[in-house]
Amino acid sequence: MANFTYTALDTDGKERAGTIDALNMDLAIAALQRRNLIISRIEPAAKKSEGIDLKAHVSFFERITNEDIVMISRQMTTLFEAQVSALRAFRLLAAEARTPKLGAKLDEVANEIQSGSTISTALSHHPDVFSPFYVNMVRAGEESGKLDETFSFLASYLERNYEIGQKAKNALIYPAFIILTFIVVMTLMMTIVIPNLASMLTTVGGPVPLPTAIVMGVSNFFRTYILLILLLLLAAGGFLYQYSKTPAGEEMLSRARLQTPAIGGIYQKIFLSRIADNLSTMLKSGIQILRAIEITGSVVGDPVYSHILTQAAVEVKGGLPLSEALRKHPEIPGIVVAMVKIGEETGNMGTILETIARFYRREVDNAVDTLVGLIEPIMIVVLAVGVGVLLAAVLLPIYNIASSF
Repeated sequence: MANFTYTALDTDGKERAGTIDALNMDLAIAALQRRNLIISRIEPAAKKSEGIDLKAHVSFFERITNEDIVMISRQMTTLFEAQVSALRAFRLLAAEARTPKLGAKLDEVANEIQSGSTISTALSHHPDVFSPFYVNMVRAGEESGKLDETFSFLASYLERNYEIGQKAKNALIYPAFIILTFIVVMTLMMTIVIPNLASMLTTVGGPVPLPTAIVMGVSNFFRTYILLILLLLLAAGGFLYQYSKTPAGEEMLSRARLQTPAIGGIYQKIFLSRIADNLSTMLKSGIQILRAIEITGSVVGDPVYSHILTQAAVEVKGGLPLSEALRKHPEIPGIVVAMVKIGEETGNMGTILETIARFYRREVDNAVDTLVGLIEPIMIVVLAVGVGVLLAAVLLPIYNIASSF
């Protein structure tokens, strides 16, 4: 976005001067002419003296969250219902934004709207904030003249999508914390307590109980090769991270995640719910089925299902029904294929897909609750066994030494 200074005459012949933001000079001239101004001079504004822009450096670390986009969508719904213009609405949102970075993005959108762009075009220039799904929904709202309903749909959709993702993440926080604590405790035991115990047993002499001998062997192995183990773990982690950034790596990790017992089923339900919710929302907003499938494939968030939808879009474009295109993939359950087929036959695809999305949202909730209920007793048993082995390894030799006196 560039800044231009201008001098112009208004309809009363009075001279006007000021600045205007636009993508280029042609758009700036067009915006001024729409204000019924006769331009006598226009040129790029002089750049400010360079210096350290602390605000820009701080905003670099700020994140625009899903909650921010939900709030923007809710506010836009209210403003459009109140007959506030799009330009004025985005100016208000920019002024009241939660962070300077978000405010700057909304201000840029407002500047582009002022320069003559549509809302969807202005939003599309910020893909890091507004996804292709979001932009296409807004474009559909512009074409139908129902932007207030569109932003309300978007806010509700984003809230549902966020809740499903958070449900799965929160279910894994507790077991991850317990496992990390267990690893730290075991590491301290193996590197501090057990070596001291081994030194004491060596000094005293006598037979070493089997549990103690096993634990001492493991402790010696870790103490001897700890640096090598850490280097191997770092190398493996770095390789997996780099490989996960490649298309083949993303798909492999996605398939591994989907095939993991218990966890895989939850992720499958999450993505099926997201696909059905995306398609339902777009179809109800008037977006054609082919375009809806293509957009959903680009925003579903999983390489496996993205590939399935990309292939389905090609086959639907060739004349194949969506249900038949999905039937070829084992990752799509038969119940989903059957429901989609009913939607095709009845011409009520949007409602059918909404039903599927609602069903899988409930399934995610139930699966997560069941997983959390199973994880706690399993973790208790695993921790009890680990602590029991360590206690036996420590207490048995002490008991033998005490009983020998």
